[in-house]
Amino acid sequence: MSTGREIRLIEEDDGWWSAVDVETGVASQGETRAEALENLDEAVELTLEAREDDTPSPAPDAPWFEGS
Repeated sequence: MSTGREIRLIEEDDGWWSAVDVETGVASQGETRAEALENLDEAVELTLEAREDDTPSPAPDAPWFEGS
């Protein structure tokens, strides 16, 4: 069953593998293809969780800051 994700898997010159999730822009690596993909899944999950938890930054209140 396909998840519809586009993943780029690259064998680096040093023998390690890099994996990039195209939609999220998240990348990871591993010594093997399988490890790179497992690490990518974990990195994407953590990134999506962090993005969901993101809250707006407070307005700056420093007297020297002039908003535009």
